[in-house]
Amino acid sequence: MSIKQLENGLKAAYIDGSIATDSRYTPQFVSNNYKEGKKVLSIIEDELIKCDDFKISVAFITSSGVVALLPTLKELEEKGIKGEILTTNYLTFSEPKAIKMLNRFSNIKIKMYDIEKAGFGFHTKGYVFRKEEIYRIIIGSSNLTGKALTENLEWNTKVLSTSEGEVAKDILREFDEMWNSKFSLEYDDFYEEYERKYQIIKKQKEIAKEEQITSLEKYKLKPNSMQVTFINNLKKIIDSKEDRALLISATGTGKTYASAFAMRELGFKRVLFLVHRTQLAVQTFKSYKKVFSNHIKMGLVGGGHNDYDSEYIFATVQTLSKDDIMSRYDKKAFDCIILDEAHHSSANSYQKVMDYFTPELWLGMTATPDKNTDSDENDNNIYEIFNYQIACEIRLQDAMEEKLLCPFHYFGIHDISDVDDKKLKNSRVTKELFNSLTEKKRVDYILKQANFYGYSGDRVKGLIFCSRIEEAEELSKLINERINPETNKKYRTIALSGDSTEEERQNAFDRLAMDETIDTDYTKPLDYILSVEILNEGVDIVEVNQVIMLRPTQSPIVFIQQLGRGLRKAQGKDYVVIIDFIGNYNNNYMIPVALSGDCSYNQDTIKKYIISGNNILPGTSTIHFDQISKEKIFGAIDRMKNINAIIKQSYKNLKNRLGRVPYLIDFYRENEVDPSVIIDKYKTYQKFLEKEEKELYIGKIGEEEQCILEYFSKTILKGLRPHEISILENIMKNGSIELDELKSNFRSEYGFKFAESDYKAAVALLNGGFTTKEAERLRYKGIIDIVEEDSESKLRRFEIFSNRLKHAEFYKQLKDIVEVAKAQYNDKYKVVSEEDRPFVLYRKYKRRDVCMLMNQPDDLSSTMYGMKKFGEDTFIFVTYHKEEAKEGEQYVEGRPDYADEFEDSVTFFWDSQIGKGIESSYCQDVLTARRIHLFVKKSTVEKSFYYLGKCKVANYRESKKIDNNGKEQVITKFTMIMKTPVRDDVLKYLSSNVAEFK
Repeated sequence: MSIKQLENGLKAAYIDGSIATDSRYTPQFVSNNYKEGKKVLSIIEDELIKCDDFKISVAFITSSGVVALLPTLKELEEKGIKGEILTTNYLTFSEPKAIKMLNRFSNIKIKMYDIEKAGFGFHTKGYVFRKEEIYRIIIGSSNLTGKALTENLEWNTKVLSTSEGEVAKDILREFDEMWNSKFSLEYDDFYEEYERKYQIIKKQKEIAKEEQITSLEKYKLKPNSMQVTFINNLKKIIDSKEDRALLISATGTGKTYASAFAMRELGFKRVLFLVHRTQLAVQTFKSYKKVFSNHIKMGLVGGGHNDYDSEYIFATVQTLSKDDIMSRYDKKAFDCIILDEAHHSSANSYQKVMDYFTPELWLGMTATPDKNTDSDENDNNIYEIFNYQIACEIRLQDAMEEKLLCPFHYFGIHDISDVDDKKLKNSRVTKELFNSLTEKKRVDYILKQANFYGYSGDRVKGLIFCSRIEEAEELSKLINERINPETNKKYRTIALSGDSTEEERQNAFDRLAMDETIDTDYTKPLDYILSVEILNEGVDIVEVNQVIMLRPTQSPIVFIQQLGRGLRKAQGKDYVVIIDFIGNYNNNYMIPVALSGDCSYNQDTIKKYIISGNNILPGTSTIHFDQISKEKIFGAIDRMKNINAIIKQSYKNLKNRLGRVPYLIDFYRENEVDPSVIIDKYKTYQKFLEKEEKELYIGKIGEEEQCILEYFSKTILKGLRPHEISILENIMKNGSIELDELKSNFRSEYGFKFAESDYKAAVALLNGGFTTKEAERLRYKGIIDIVEEDSESKLRRFEIFSNRLKHAEFYKQLKDIVEVAKAQYNDKYKVVSEEDRPFVLYRKYKRRDVCMLMNQPDDLSSTMYGMKKFGEDTFIFVTYHKEEAKEGEQYVEGRPDYADEFEDSVTFFWDSQIGKGIESSYCQDVLTARRIHLFVKKSTVEKSFYYLGKCKVANYRESKKIDNNGKEQVITKFTMIMKTPVRDDVLKYLSSNVAEFK
């Protein structure tokens, strides 16, 4: 560190914000705003990882705050980085469990300041991190609690000071005074007494709650935001004379209460509520009782109940579909019939009920309307069954944003079993496979991780999802032989399978949920239920506070179903811990897809979420992957097996939802597979339709027209700039257009001038001029004649193109490309500043994209290695993690040197190609450029580069390097300064040391 860096940082923070400085030496405002990728938690994690030691002084500590930091604290313990944490007994707010979590780290010492004996308050919120002679200090409003670190409106400032600076000296002096005060007690001196007092107060609060009049629950019960939207939309559907509607809502968001509020508010007198298990009918009956007054007669049918004459009936579909039961009712007996888990409504029992009754409204409710890739259910379309009438849709990410679910802390950690998913899919269990899944070492490892990451509440109430029934049964047996360190008693677990009876299942659920104090000789609580997939849906154990996944993720749908088992809110449960043991599975890339809700299957998007997804999660939920898990997931992303099946399934889901053949714009709008992923695989959407729809599309578009679609899919679909989009859109709509009118419309729509150079390049591109090789040029020559400029300053269509536009399907697919391109430009590539145009910071570009945006007549990407100059602009392309050179070679031929790296967020070291001295034209293209643009990708597997902005040469020097022939050659080393500091999450992603899997 130089004092100059610190001075520049202070100047940028407090005097001139336009100065480009290293963010490590710049004071910052630290707050929570997940939409901008900012969380106090992330800043604290980053500082902890980089520091040599740390001190924390906060008034309050909770387990929700500590659990989010567990992976980081574990890493610090392994490194031997020491820390001191000071908290207080103020209001007896800090959780003993959280303090105990911190105390188990050998590198951390924790004390409690006794404010009662001191006689004054203690409200410090400060985090001090030392790195060599620099102190980075976060001071403000954030305690060590989950909400403070992730969600609350918090104001903190990060200040910097050298060890000789007055700020550091004053803060450290005060911390040391408090730390060494007679009022600061060691853990062993305060914990037992504090924990006892905390439990007494907690119990007293629970008693006070129980003494409240029971009607208060009904008084407080009111619809949440999703339920209000649902009721309003349902009324509109009914008013439009539709008799079917669908509620799509993530598990735990209150679908049952939503339906109850809707029945009450919309005045339905007689209602039948169908479920597929008796216990669910009982649970639903109880929920409805809380919403309705006693004058509504409610009853159960089935499972020993026969309240046939009730106004509101709750029954299993298996019971109601029996002829002798159904015949008791007139076809119009019910005003509304509600089908829970409606994605099963194509089953025979449901269809039999739907064929018989004719209510005013059929209401379907489901969390998973789309089919599983591996689903063996029949192909009936739930959207079609309910007439495509979606009353409300709220997915996991929406529910998290609306705070409808219990927050979760997800930990992706590596599995020590070497079994891959191919072996797990085999129908027969080999002895080797079984031993690998159930060996003592794996069982101990699983329990060690479960105990380390913990749970919210007084005791663990967990679900464990296994790969197969035999594994679940054997693991349950082995776990039960081990001692639970929390209780010093043996674990209590049970394995459930598809053969388990309804009574056995319900008994297990009751034992998992029960309070520890109810332990008797006849009924004992359970710590865990182990299962394969029978707990995916229709199980409502709200108390679940830990979910362990010991199986590969087969689909995002199943992942969310299993994650959802722990997301219901419950008293005494502040969060749920998800522990996912990640093995060598091809489908690992589906984990970030499921967690992010981004179904585009864009490799770059998925990778970036692994590194920095924690920053953009709404609420207090967090996501962490250990290093080995990251490597395994990155490997799965690079391999991305079964992309054909993914595209096909996405297409099916979309077709079901829309009730028609979807086009590329539908994929984009509905957050399905990225249109570019489809085009990369099939070249044109027509080719995909021919494969999927066969005779309906085969031969529908001729070869020459497909050639045009292929060219525009390759050149404009991505939406890099609006010029070609605007011309093509206008010329398709009108036979001709005045140039002045075109340019005026362009300025009005896009906010900047249609420059002459851009205009000429756009026309040339539209006429097939932007190609790479001679073979490509010959392929498009004479086919792509789109537009010409006539003598009257008009653009007009070529006659051959006008004739092609008369072909309805060709017109439709070309228009589809234009719509996607326009949407992508507006969403991703629109640039406000004239100075920054045409590139957008942190967007991704291929070398051919740069050629196009710089108005080059051809795609010159095959000649653009580490650097290329166009006019006054020089472009540098860097692969951050290089391919490994062959044995005996210094570097991979044609690749830049290994020295390319960021020293910090503004300083970048870059090496020229080997053999290029300062006077070479190569280096002079860099030194004489008016503007230098830096593009960086993480690895050779990636196809495109992040645009990190403009930079300038700070200094340069010649050096020497041995080439692959053992000859010493000249090389030029540059130090670049970025105009805009590289954003932390992007730099973190690029710099993360994740191995490549080929």
